[in-house]
Amino acid sequence: MQITVDLPPDLEDLVRQAALSNIPLQTLILQALRQLTQNLPVSQWSDVVFSYQEISEFPTFESYRDEFPSTS
Repeated sequence: MQITVDLPPDLEDLVRQAALSNIPLQTLILQALRQLTQNLPVSQWSDVVFSYQEISEFPTFESYRDEFPSTS
């Protein structure tokens, strides 16, 4: 796959950084993209949702499921 990217002036430091590191600009950008995509969260749910604990006085979380609109 080939993608052409026009770097804005504030990212032109990448060209200098690649030259100083003696690596092609393409390699530097590829390394940055790989590092960025490896750190993407697996889920968009926050830790607050995952740490939810039911309170016995309230209906269960799943009891509201039928009120959500169908996505299919």
